[in-house]
Amino acid sequence: MARTEVLLLTNRDSDNIGDQIIEASVISLLKAAAENLGIASQSFIVRSRAASIISKKYMSTGDESLLESARRAISRADVVVFGGAPLFNYVYQVFYRRTIRTVELAEEYGVPVLFSSIGVEPYNDADERSLALQSALRKPVVRQITTRDDLESTQKYVEGTGIPTALVSDPAVFADSVFEKVRPIDDPPGRSRKRIGLVVTRSGVFPDNGIPFSEADQRNFWLGVIDELTARGDDYRLFTTGHFDDEIFLDSLVRHHGVQGKKAAVTLNSPEELIEQLRSCDGVIAYRLHASITSFAFDIPSIGLTWNFKVPDFYRSVDYPERALESADWKPSTVLSALDRAMSEGVEKDDDFMISVYRTLFSGLKGILKPSEQIEPYSLEELREKLPRYAGTSRKQYQEKMRRKLRRSYGFYQDKIAANAVKPSVGQSGRTQPQSLLRSVRTRLKRGLKR
Repeated sequence: MARTEVLLLTNRDSDNIGDQIIEASVISLLKAAAENLGIASQSFIVRSRAASIISKKYMSTGDESLLESARRAISRADVVVFGGAPLFNYVYQVFYRRTIRTVELAEEYGVPVLFSSIGVEPYNDADERSLALQSALRKPVVRQITTRDDLESTQKYVEGTGIPTALVSDPAVFADSVFEKVRPIDDPPGRSRKRIGLVVTRSGVFPDNGIPFSEADQRNFWLGVIDELTARGDDYRLFTTGHFDDEIFLDSLVRHHGVQGKKAAVTLNSPEELIEQLRSCDGVIAYRLHASITSFAFDIPSIGLTWNFKVPDFYRSVDYPERALESADWKPSTVLSALDRAMSEGVEKDDDFMISVYRTLFSGLKGILKPSEQIEPYSLEELREKLPRYAGTSRKQYQEKMRRKLRRSYGFYQDKIAANAVKPSVGQSGRTQPQSLLRSVRTRLKRGLKR
């Protein structure tokens, strides 16, 4: 039996659990599409790799021998699918260069490429980086580009080529089906109070995006929210979406600013752990986009705190633009009032928008694998039934996630200390603050490795 192989490229190696939820959701969508196309499950293979399949070392040295693994993976595939990642980022990242080189290799081997529900930074015809990306995306090997946010820029990248583009839902809107087996954390007996999820972020995200909001400002905001929730008798949970530097901020709230440890999940490392936290909440306030998207998938009302354009873009796409709040509105009473309104209204979903990510992915695959056959995509109801459920994070996979985070944590603080970006101040123990913090984080990560 002939095999059909898809090379899926996502941010699967990210500490951001949102990216891990995207990967699992795209794999499930691909397998459902294969069944929809009449391809037997035993002959359909999804090989999932990090979108950084082109290594940093290659990008810095140009050593062609470092492309051997990428060449092998691309050349054996029938189609390359970039799934749900911010692959065009060039403004303050260099990921776009890896995307360009991947497309060039796909062209070399004649392997068609689909971009599905990706994040897109604005097109800029005065920026050489944006123009270089445009040149790669206009290659005939690129068969489709769909985005979850900036359709106008996507269209400009391929204007005049005939390459199909569309604004679609994020793959994670199907997290409720894909992760159906994941249950909420246990409630205390007789819980009657509302529980609000508070999803913090790293302190540096605001200056990185031109927002005058300091670490102290974020800390005071969350402490104010906690005070108001406590005063009105509501419960709360603090957590992150798994970013190491987000966890540093949350750890400081617990260790130095009076937040009860039992109210915080400082370290999360797998999709199940994040979804358990979200599913235990009646409402969510989040800086991180995929906490909002996953909450939406599970019908949990949320308020997104806008630090870049992707947050309001998502809320507009699901017809709740008022649930994305700009920094001028980051006041505890304002945010909680908005959340109260959202919880009273609930979550309604537009079926056509929900299934848009599947329909376009199905169309792209059909055009490559079954171009002459008359096959209709599943309906939303059929798709939810057909989507394979997530099998769970294995112990080996969990430990690998922890090792990656541990390596990044060491690298992060070594760089900070080497650059003298963190000025040491000696505490009572005689250890500097960076040393003390690194010791705390290292202990938590190593504990996770023993899981």
